[in-house]
Amino acid sequence: MDRPIGVMDSGVGGMTVVREITRQLPNERILYFGDISRCPYGEKDLETVRAYTIQVAEYLVAKDIKMLVIACNTATAAALEILRERLEIPVIGVIGPGARSAIQHSRNGKVLVLATSGTVKSNAYPDAIMRLNQNFEVTSQACPAFVPLVEELRYKDDIVTGIVIHQALKAHMHSDADTVILGCTHYPLLKESIRRYFEGRKAVIDSGYETAREVSSMLNYQKILRPPAGEVTHTILINGDSSRFKYILRDWLPELKYDMKEIELKV
Repeated sequence: MDRPIGVMDSGVGGMTVVREITRQLPNERILYFGDISRCPYGEKDLETVRAYTIQVAEYLVAKDIKMLVIACNTATAAALEILRERLEIPVIGVIGPGARSAIQHSRNGKVLVLATSGTVKSNAYPDAIMRLNQNFEVTSQACPAFVPLVEELRYKDDIVTGIVIHQALKAHMHSDADTVILGCTHYPLLKESIRRYFEGRKAVIDSGYETAREVSSMLNYQKILRPPAGEVTHTILINGDSSRFKYILRDWLPELKYDMKEIELKV
């Protein structure tokens, strides 16, 4: 089936999910929506995020996508269940896959979630984990400095990254949690730095990687995988100015083949 997979995020962070989808499913085409003009979602109230997410989802469905991936933790928390009820195509968020993987990896039932303020306030990860296993203990930590660190491409500076991570996580350095969930799609670019900070004592879960695995399973189950058909070019739609998006993509995904268009979408 040649219809694309729709992937949406408030900005560029969701491209870490795209990176995993294209790595695991190289034949699939992606139609990505970056809501740059209204970014970030993580600091907005859930009602506003819900309205934005539903609007973007309906816009992508009108483009004939075969699946929707909400590559934003805050948007997943705000609108996943509503969209699953409304849409006739499969809808996958990033919270469930990350929660399930954390349960599988944890040996002592104690998990630390690192996320934006909006995701932490939503309690989405603790709720998802507790629905599966009520014996787990979940602690959440908002890390507002991580997103600008990544978007400004300063995450490659080990000294700066070390200082930012220490300030955000020093209270958890010696915590009992043996598993850490990266609950924001920007954070996978800090995965190895976070792993080193905890001296390898905690498993670090990349929700983007786990989400891509779920996308693969769902497409295979529904028999809607795209067959091999030569070189794949993806489409990226930017609600707003695309210049910084292009700049970041050159660093994150230099091999990705894509066409990018600026659009205007308002509530």
